Amino acid sequence: MLVLNRKDIVSTFSTNGIKRHLAVDTLGFPFFTHCTKANLSDDKGLIEMLTKNIGYFQSKPVNTPKITILLDHGYHTEYLREELEKVYPQIMTKIRFELSAKPSKQEKKDQGKSGFVPVAARWVIERSNAWMERCKILVKNFERTLANATAKVNLCLIRLMVKRLAAPSKISNGFYMPKLN
Repeated sequence: MLVLNRKDIVSTFSTNGIKRHLAVDTLGFPFFTHCTKANLSDDKGLIEMLTKNIGYFQSKPVNTPKITILLDHGYHTEYLREELEKVYPQIMTKIRFELSAKPSKQEKKDQGKSGFVPVAARWVIERSNAWMERCKILVKNFERTLANATAKVNLCLIRLMVKRLAAPSKISNGFYMPKLN
């Protein structure tokens, strides 16, 4: 399952005229990254990111379960479907869009909460954003091209994954268990 989001993120940061789009798996590790100009809508940024990686979807067998792309309510799923089908007509046999749950005011009131209430599925992308924000090279954008900005995001995420893989591990019941925290 891909978790996509935008920040006003499918993960989008607006930093000095650049939006960073990020698609992650359920563990929060990167699946796709893409940078666009800040004036491009989130829908178009997502379409660009998925179009750039359309080979992944084309090579995916039809008989495997569909990839669920979880979106926040800033995306228009019908528009996304139409535009992606122009690029690859069979794409909707391999993916499906799902809007993330958003607690209503009444649900918040019943739980005794107000304001921002984290949603479990959306929290994955927010955590990935926090991991990414730890990279000093992403604090300020000095890049002249979007390709260089995307490369910096990728370097930051590669560093994160290498740190996670190289972390001390535990042996649990005789099985190797990598440390993920």
